[in-house]
Amino acid sequence: MDALAPFSCTFSPQIPELLQKLKCSLAITTYQAGKVIFISPKDRDHLIQLPRQFAKPMGMALQGNKMALATINEVIVLANNNELARTYPKQPAVYDGLFLPRSVYYTGESDIHDLHWTEQGLLAVNTRFSCLAYLDDSYSFTPFWKPKFISAISAEDRCHLNGVAIENEKPRYVTVLGKTDTMQGWRATKATGGCVIDIETDDVVADNLPMPHSPRLYDGRLLILLSGSGQLAEINVNTKTVTIIKQLDGFARGMDRIGDYIFIGLSKLRQTSTAFADLPIAKRSVFCGIVVMHLPTASIAGFIRYENSVEEIYDVKV
Repeated sequence: MDALAPFSCTFSPQIPELLQKLKCSLAITTYQAGKVIFISPKDRDHLIQLPRQFAKPMGMALQGNKMALATINEVIVLANNNELARTYPKQPAVYDGLFLPRSVYYTGESDIHDLHWTEQGLLAVNTRFSCLAYLDDSYSFTPFWKPKFISAISAEDRCHLNGVAIENEKPRYVTVLGKTDTMQGWRATKATGGCVIDIETDDVVADNLPMPHSPRLYDGRLLILLSGSGQLAEINVNTKTVTIIKQLDGFARGMDRIGDYIFIGLSKLRQTSTAFADLPIAKRSVFCGIVVMHLPTASIAGFIRYENSVEEIYDVKV
């Protein structure tokens, strides 16, 4: 039996046609493999991938023709040039997009997770320093907000602040893995200690969650991924109730939407990992790739599954 080529994946038959219908490609980051991977429909039956090497790629942000990417020591801003893509010397008239690096913010090892462009600029979820921060050319980062239970901005990953939901181009809700104020204190209760915080009021709108990630506001609905249990959930911020929308077969993290469809990243948990062996999803975390869900009906519309090379996905962008 021949060995699989690197980054081999399988997918449900309808995925290429769906991406064509939606007129989109996908971009994913996998810090475990050190890659940003673009996935595009070649025709109605085939997908094509383009993996590119980066040092620990994590969160991505999109705005117009620009893409920002968080890596281990810096945030890189790239810009798409369609004309240069069409005349790309190695393969002219093949590509319709070419992202080229245009600027770099040197952040140091801040363990930046999510990135978003807002009305005030490029916002980073600075996990190592337990704060939201803006990126500019003056400092490594400029702190903007921290949870009220964090007593000092220190390089100790005290609560594992990891995600932010944007409302009207402003940050509104964040996810943390624990309301703790000691170095990596969140690890002791990671299976049940997560919460969602309204940064305008400092109010906890959902508590006792299994490793929440990727908060997103879609048409006024606050959706999150409960990574520890492999679930997509909705939070009612008024009643502070959590409703499970879908059970998934992986460590869910990374989510984006186009039209009626959302794309969710799933990771396998390493069987040798002592950090995650006690999570509810540990025994059923057998899938690494992307699931596509039709949001109005909460039905699975298809999947892309990696057979090798990729085991952990952080971000997914349309």
